Amino acid sequence: MSFASIDFIIFFIVIILGILIIQKFFSNRVKEIFLLLASYFFYGYWDWRFCFLLLFVTVSSYFTAKYKDKKCFYIIGIIIPLVVLGFFKYFNFFLDNVSIIIGHNLGTLNIILPIGISFYTFQALSYVIDVKRGTIEEEKDFVKLALYLSFFPQLVAGPIVRASDFLPQLKEDRKLNAQNFKYGIQLMAFGFFKKIVLADHISIFVDTVFRVPVAFSGYTILLAVLSYSIQIYFDFSGYSDIAIGCAKCLGYDFNKNFNLPFISKNTSEFWRRWHISLGTWIKDYVFYPLLKSNFIQSLNKKCKAIFGKKVGKKIPLYLSMFITWSLVGLWHGSAYTFIVGSGILQFLWIFLEENLEPLAKFITNKLKINRDSVIFKIYQMIRTYLLFSFAMIFFRASSFSNALQVIKGIFTFQKGIKWSFAWSFISMILLLIFTIGAVIKSKKNNEKEIEGYYPIVNLDTVWGLTIFLVVLGLIFGLAFTGEQPFVYFQF
Repeated sequence: MSFASIDFIIFFIVIILGILIIQKFFSNRVKEIFLLLASYFFYGYWDWRFCFLLLFVTVSSYFTAKYKDKKCFYIIGIIIPLVVLGFFKYFNFFLDNVSIIIGHNLGTLNIILPIGISFYTFQALSYVIDVKRGTIEEEKDFVKLALYLSFFPQLVAGPIVRASDFLPQLKEDRKLNAQNFKYGIQLMAFGFFKKIVLADHISIFVDTVFRVPVAFSGYTILLAVLSYSIQIYFDFSGYSDIAIGCAKCLGYDFNKNFNLPFISKNTSEFWRRWHISLGTWIKDYVFYPLLKSNFIQSLNKKCKAIFGKKVGKKIPLYLSMFITWSLVGLWHGSAYTFIVGSGILQFLWIFLEENLEPLAKFITNKLKINRDSVIFKIYQMIRTYLLFSFAMIFFRASSFSNALQVIKGIFTFQKGIKWSFAWSFISMILLLIFTIGAVIKSKKNNEKEIEGYYPIVNLDTVWGLTIFLVVLGLIFGLAFTGEQPFVYFQF
């Protein structure tokens, strides 16, 4: 079931009431079993067959971690989640590419992509790897491990929760209390506002323009492209807020998944603030291991010998970055548009920003531009936003030809229907207000790094409660009821 549905609201109320009863009359063990069954019900609500796949991954992770000292079990523990992910998400993509190479259509299989498979397989992988590394002890309690992998708030679209963060919480007697509930319900409310008031309304405009870009003017297409970056932010960060808030209501803590990405001054910083759980997962389990691999280390020595130490060390580094970013793009979807939009282009922006920085400093020094000024920082933020928005054309487009039509329409100042979509401007203005508010709050709290996170209001005050009730009123009054799925459900 989707968070943005009446079904979920009823489900969540039942969960809250059930937990309150269990806390009063039963043990913590009963609560764990109750949450586990509820999580499987939540997942099976889409398709009950998905539950067996989730259970299979859980059982394999439990036993392979238990016998981690035997290399064959460790390898099996890595292979099973990868095979499950590869088959359901990429098998038809593989067949399509083989068909092109051999010049013969092999056809495709009618495979249903299980919701959230990219998220729980990554959690299973990190659990087995961490146990092998000795970062955490294997979980001897199957119920706790099963709950970690299936916990319904983060099951279908993250954030990607680490076993080292969540399993210790299950060993504590965490309570549903008033303080946690006030914090969590506020997170959920703002998440719903982002999703069903802002993102879903923007999607009407974006979907229409991307469906037939040749019919619209260059200005309208550009507005749709800029709007899509805002839409996907409100959509995915809204889901993350609901997930984190939902867990908090139940007494559990998840790390934040977004942190004001649009104040980033370059692409590297942007990805430290965007989908944080994926970024840190990729660094810890893909990029750094790849960088330390025998192949890259051997290449590093050869490149230094041929090109010198200064240049030679960069080639293996950038090769590792390219491979990593390509995998990030592939994780988002089994299509080359995803590989380009959320992978290769992101690498290209980082590569250019890093290597053109000396030239940029030279030019700003010659022009006597203060790089620490507010105006220059705003320029950097706008540049980063535009680069991200350009890459998202491929991420959103149904095909490369569709993406090229969009790009052509913008840069040729195409004639066509002009559509100044009001919700795009409303969303941009609200995002600007939210961002300025977060910056002021961070400065007021003397934070070293600007943090944009909740709670932004104190529900114990009249002013805070008023804002909260206004947000609830806006949700009920302005919610888009077209049942738009969360964007990241497809991943």
